[in-house]
Amino acid sequence: MFQLNSEEENEFVEMFPIIEAETEDEEENRRYEEIKELPVLPVKNIVLFPSVVIPITVSRQKSIKLVKKAYRGNRIIGVLTQAAPKDDEPNSEDLYRVGTVARILKMLVLPDGNTTIIIQGKRRFRVQTFLQDEPYITASVEVLSEQFPPPRKRETKAMLASLKEAAMKIIKLNPEIPQEAQVALNNINSLSFLTHFLCANINVELAEKQGLLEIDEGIKRATTLLEHMLKEIQLLELKREIQNKVSSDLDQQQRDFLLRQQLKVLQDELGFGGNEQEIEELKAKAEKKKWDEKVAKHFKKELDKLSRINVNAAEYPVAINYLELLVDLPWNEYTTDSLDLNKAQDILDADHYGLEKVKERIIEFLAVLKLKQSMRGPILCFYGPPGVGKTSLGKSIAKALGREYIRISLGGLHDEAEIRGHRKTYVGAMPGKIIQNIKKIKSSNPVFVLDEIDKVSSDFRGDPASALLEVLDPEQNYAFVDNYLELPYDLSKVLFIATANSLDTIHPALRDRMEIIEITGYTQEEKLEIAKRHLFPKQRKEHGLEAKQLKITDAAILKIIDSYTRESGVRNLEKQIGAVIRKVAKLIAMEKPYPKNITPKEVREFLGNELFEKEVYENNQIAGVVTGLAWTQVGGEILFIESSLSIGKGKLILSGQLGEVMRESASTALSFLKSIAPKFNIDAESFDKTDLHLHIPAGAVPKDGPSAGIAMLTSMASTFTRRKVKANLAMTGEITLSGRVLPVGGIKEKILAARRAGIKEIILCKKNQKDVEEIKQEYIKELTFHYVERAEEVLAIALLDELADTNFPPFKTSTLS
Repeated sequence: MFQLNSEEENEFVEMFPIIEAETEDEEENRRYEEIKELPVLPVKNIVLFPSVVIPITVSRQKSIKLVKKAYRGNRIIGVLTQAAPKDDEPNSEDLYRVGTVARILKMLVLPDGNTTIIIQGKRRFRVQTFLQDEPYITASVEVLSEQFPPPRKRETKAMLASLKEAAMKIIKLNPEIPQEAQVALNNINSLSFLTHFLCANINVELAEKQGLLEIDEGIKRATTLLEHMLKEIQLLELKREIQNKVSSDLDQQQRDFLLRQQLKVLQDELGFGGNEQEIEELKAKAEKKKWDEKVAKHFKKELDKLSRINVNAAEYPVAINYLELLVDLPWNEYTTDSLDLNKAQDILDADHYGLEKVKERIIEFLAVLKLKQSMRGPILCFYGPPGVGKTSLGKSIAKALGREYIRISLGGLHDEAEIRGHRKTYVGAMPGKIIQNIKKIKSSNPVFVLDEIDKVSSDFRGDPASALLEVLDPEQNYAFVDNYLELPYDLSKVLFIATANSLDTIHPALRDRMEIIEITGYTQEEKLEIAKRHLFPKQRKEHGLEAKQLKITDAAILKIIDSYTRESGVRNLEKQIGAVIRKVAKLIAMEKPYPKNITPKEVREFLGNELFEKEVYENNQIAGVVTGLAWTQVGGEILFIESSLSIGKGKLILSGQLGEVMRESASTALSFLKSIAPKFNIDAESFDKTDLHLHIPAGAVPKDGPSAGIAMLTSMASTFTRRKVKANLAMTGEITLSGRVLPVGGIKEKILAARRAGIKEIILCKKNQKDVEEIKQEYIKELTFHYVERAEEVLAIALLDELADTNFPPFKTSTLS
């Protein structure tokens, strides 16, 4: 009820609205009723009522012009409230249509440039039409008369008393209203004046105040005002009731605290402390622990501290949680390893097909453990593409060793406290994931899988990779200190196994601490065996079918592998097998005929059109087309390299979205070919008179790496000499400017891709021979390998004397000298 009103801002000050008695002579009344046109002052967050005097701060330039002109004239203006108070520059469309005729009593110009006026409401008016918006708003108006009943009428007296009574209750319930307001109310005896005074000060929304102003009938306006006041009384009474209840609750809490304090004193006198039972339980657990003297001494110290803490104190839960962690951890408690090497080998072979290197490393660990009886656990890192069984291999290793199994995912981990824990001083502190999981499985020598270690990130909360350095260092982890535990814990007997898809993103110091074991992609034959032994029986069981109800042929599995998956692992293969079995399960559930033996025909029927086409060797009828071998994240592939000549100026054109390394290999191959051109009787000038275009198909797929060097050289030599390339031949190897052939990676995947494509002979660097010898002979017995050291040897094997068809005229050619 105490508000300084502004046309632009709501500034609150402790000030009563000034009111004056309604004493106007007939001439003045007639002058107001004859008004037909008014300058309009827009205001916001206030509604002016007749007879009420209020100050208004004017700061808009248009409004200042209006006020100054009116003050120099008859001082009469119209006041309209903005419908949207947020508009800083309102026009006539933003204003309500009913307002109040006001007289400017006083105008003050402030030092900041704003102007404050004191105005008194005189009559209500309704806008007929707005005449202009500039330089200020003016309107054609109709002055409205006030329709209040005579003062002596009983209805008037009753309404006057009701309004005063309601106003007195509001003053009594609201402590923010000064008691002087009661004196002002007692001195008002006019119903119209009291109604307008209360309307101006009632705590309601602006739109509701405007609604009160727009009511023409006086009694109806007073009745609506009384309804708002009664609602305000109910709200204030409810507010006081809530405050009293809260105060009562606080008093009750204080009473309960005093009683609890007295009860504690009595319990202490009688020897019945509140936490004695919990302390005795902790002592009983501690007696069974196998911890060393240092830990025992620390436990006793913390237990003594707990006995002195009030059970209602905030420190009590922190202290007891810490002690419970100490007694729950398996200090020097280990499971007995299964040292039967043959049994362990059988378990590993049953759970995973292939992966011979990994199995051999685990059996070696068991052999040393059997001979020495005690050794620190190795830190292994299984590195390879997704879906090859890195994570599941950890579970099989735990099963083979007879140890507990723990797995935590490090993908997206970016808080160091997740590894080392939080200090106890923090609210909600807890140990790190290492100690939490050790506590959970009750063993200090589990198989601990750190999944996705290459996806650990770091930010302002710390670097988890650096925290893992202590965990994965055999020279340090025998005394690993968690921030929450504050005591060294022995992790040296834990067999840590990390998994990663890429080594590039692993911290170098962390990578140095681990024994990297690469798990390459599965061959087609390995995928077939995995599907027959594991995937198909597992999916059949998960879909509620028995072995006698459904079988699958090898051809059907190979169809799924070749035409519906493209991966190094078997994750998508399992999904596609599951999709086939679901189709069969639906037919069985609907009691319809279904195939009991899945063949390639049913695979295509259930899975739809083939998703992938297998690259196959085409022919050698065209000069310049050579088959290369490439490695991808989903396995090996054959790669066709094409080249052609056109009349030009000796430019080398490369296409097929080749990377920088591959472009350099092409330039190197061309330079070497130029250096040996006389051996092929190629005119040196031909390199300057033609443009050579080398293209590798599948242009949407980025390609890079040096392994296509000898294939590019062979393609260029074939193009310039028009000699055919040997049929069913593929090659891979890097070439140097001097013609040496260097070794490349991914040999296993590349060779198996060549075998699937129908290739019979493969040219490799001599240093890659050791990689070929690691592949099972049954997979490569149909292939012939040529191991070379020089590029001239590659061309001697690859190029035939027979000429190929071409539209470009041949250069001088001869057999290789």
